[in-house]
Amino acid sequence: MLLCLMAIAVQGVKAQDIGFSQFYSNQLYLNPAFAGSKIAPRFSINFRHQWPKLVSAYSTVSVSYDQYIDPLHGGIGVIVMGDRQGDHGALGMYSAGLAYSFRFQVSRNIYVNAALQASVSNVSLKWDETSMRFPDQIDPVYGYIWTTQATPPEKTSSWFMDFHAGVLAYGESWYAGVAAAHLNRPDQGFYSEDRIPMKITVHGGGMINLAEERRRTSSLGLGTPIISPNIIYQYQGSFHYFNYGLYLDWEPFMVGAWYRNGIENSDAFIFMIGIQQDYFKVGYSYDVTVSKLANNTAGAHEISLGFLLPTPDPKKKVKAVRCPSF
Repeated sequence: MLLCLMAIAVQGVKAQDIGFSQFYSNQLYLNPAFAGSKIAPRFSINFRHQWPKLVSAYSTVSVSYDQYIDPLHGGIGVIVMGDRQGDHGALGMYSAGLAYSFRFQVSRNIYVNAALQASVSNVSLKWDETSMRFPDQIDPVYGYIWTTQATPPEKTSSWFMDFHAGVLAYGESWYAGVAAAHLNRPDQGFYSEDRIPMKITVHGGGMINLAEERRRTSSLGLGTPIISPNIIYQYQGSFHYFNYGLYLDWEPFMVGAWYRNGIENSDAFIFMIGIQQDYFKVGYSYDVTVSKLANNTAGAHEISLGFLLPTPDPKKKVKAVRCPSF
C-alpha cells in the first residue's frame, strides 16, 4: 500500500477527490448551490481521519462559511480545505474557494439555486528520506537500506485555478441537485501533465414527518420525529460510487446510516450520531470498511461542528432548504 501511494505522489495524482461521509454537514463541498441555503450565517468545520491503521493515512480538514444576502438574490460561501496523505504527509493538497448561488422561484412551492465556484488550489510534494520510499531501496533481508535512483521533479509545488458549478431544486419536504467539480480539468502533475478528472455528483432526498402535528411531543422536549431517505451518486474518472442513506432526526438527537458501494464491489457502511440545538450542532461518524481493505485500514473517523448565527433581518421570509444536517 505504501508503494502504491508513493507511486501516485510521484507519477501523478490519479485518484478520486476527498470523500466525506457526513455529506450534509459539509454542504458546500457536496454542492456549491447550497451556499446560503440556511438563510442565516452558517459556519462549519469537518475533520476526517481515514484509514488510521496505515502509516499513510489520510487526514482532511474543511472549514466553510455561507449566508444568504437579499440584495444579491442568493447566497455566498467560502470553503477552505487541507489534506495530507502518504508517509509523514508526503503529499499535501490545499484549496480556498468562493461560491455564489443565485436563488429563484419557479412555482409557488419550488425553488432553484444555481451556483458557480472558483478556487485556488495547491498540491505539494515533500521529497525527503522519511516521506518517500521506492522499490530500489529495499534489501530482501535488511529492508530499506539503499539509496534510491529516483530523481525529484523540477518543481514540488503546483498552483492552479479550479472551477465548480451546481444546481439545487427543493420544495417543502424534498431536495435534489447536480454538481460538477473541476470543470476546467486543471493540471496538477509534477513530472508531466496530469489533469484532474471532472467529478459529477447527483443527490436527492426528502423529509418525512412521523407525527400528526408539527410540535414538540414529549415532556423531555423532543421535537417532531422525522426520517430522511437519501441517495448520492458520484462519478470521477473510472470511479463510480452509490451512497444510500437514512436519517432519524428527533431533535435534539440525530442518528443515521449509509451504505456505499461501487459498480462491482462494496466499500463501507457508515454510522453516525449527532446532537443539534438551535444554533449549534456536533456530529460523529465511523466508516466500517467492507471491501478487501477491511482488515488493514481500521475504517475512518469523522467529526463535524456547526454554528448557525441569528438571521440578520428576521423580517425577511425567505424559505430555507429543509435537509439533514449531517
